[in-house]
Amino acid sequence: MFKDRYRQLLIICILLLFAGTANAQNYMLLWPKNKMPNSKGIAVQDSIHNQRIYRHKYPGMYAFFPSHDDNKGSAVVIFPGGGYQHLTYVLSGTQLAKWCNVMGMSAFVVNYRLPNNPDLEKRQIGPLQDAQRAMRIIRANAKQWGINPDKIGVLGTSAGGHLASTLGTHLHQDVSTLGDSLDQYSYKPDFMILISPVISMGKYAHAGSRDNLLGPNPSKALRNKYSNELQVTDETPPTFLANAFNDHTVDPHNELMFYRALLEHNISTSFHVFPQGGHGLNVRNNPGSGEYWTDLCEAWLKEMGYLQPLNKIRD
Repeated sequence: MFKDRYRQLLIICILLLFAGTANAQNYMLLWPKNKMPNSKGIAVQDSIHNQRIYRHKYPGMYAFFPSHDDNKGSAVVIFPGGGYQHLTYVLSGTQLAKWCNVMGMSAFVVNYRLPNNPDLEKRQIGPLQDAQRAMRIIRANAKQWGINPDKIGVLGTSAGGHLASTLGTHLHQDVSTLGDSLDQYSYKPDFMILISPVISMGKYAHAGSRDNLLGPNPSKALRNKYSNELQVTDETPPTFLANAFNDHTVDPHNELMFYRALLEHNISTSFHVFPQGGHGLNVRNNPGSGEYWTDLCEAWLKEMGYLQPLNKIRD
C-alpha cells in the first residue's frame, strides 16, 4: 500500500512540475496551410477561454516526449474531450500526456477541428481527417522520434473517446489522403484507451456530441455510421475501457455496448466500471476505487507488450 501511495505522489509531483509547459511545446501543423482538405477557405480566428479551445485557425498537435532513458518506444495520440463543442485541452489533454511520459510513452495532444467550425464543408468528417493525418505524421517520423511504428495507440475521453474509437473502427474510410508522401502510412491505431467515452449516436447517445458532430436531425443511416459499437470488426485494435457507474453525462451503456461488440469479435479488452467518479475520470484525485484506473491501464499496457524496454526501432 505504501508503495502504491508513494508512486501516486511521484506522479502528482511530475504532473505539477510540467503543468504549465504546454505552450513551450512546438506546435506541429497537420496540414499545409494552403492544402487543408474539407475547407471553404474561410479565415477562422482562434478562440480560447478558461483552458478550453472553442475554435482554432489551424489544426495541429503538441508533442510530449519522455526522457531518453525512460523511453519505452510506444506512443499515444490524445484527443481531448468537450462534446465536439470545445476541446478541454489541459484536463483531458496535457495532463494525460504527462502521465504517459511518466510511463515512458511519447504523447501527442491533437487540436482537431470541431464540427461547428464554419470553414468545414462536411462537418462530420473534419475531426476524423485530422485524427488520421496526425497518426500518419507520427508514423512517418517514428524512427527519429524514438517510437516503434507498431506501438502507436489512441487515448480519448468523452467526445475525444468517440473520435479515438472512430479512428479505430472506421479503418476503411480514408478521408485524409492529400497526395503527398504521408498517404503511404497507416492511420490505424495499434491500441485504444477510452475513458468515459461517447460511443453511440443512437438510444444512449450524448445528445450534445451527436448534434454537434452530425448536425440537427441526422438521418438514421448517419447515426448508425457514427455509432461505433456498430462499426467494430475483427480488425479493431485491443482496447482499454474505463468509466464510472454514476456518469450522468455520458450513459455508461455506451461503454458496455462497445465492450459487447469487441467481445463478439474476439478483440482483447480490459473493461472497468467504477462505482464513483462521475463523468471523465481524471489522472488523479478520483473518488474511491476509480483512483486506480491509471494503475490498471499501465498494467494492461505492460501485459499487452506496449510498455516493454525499447528495442532497436525498425526502418
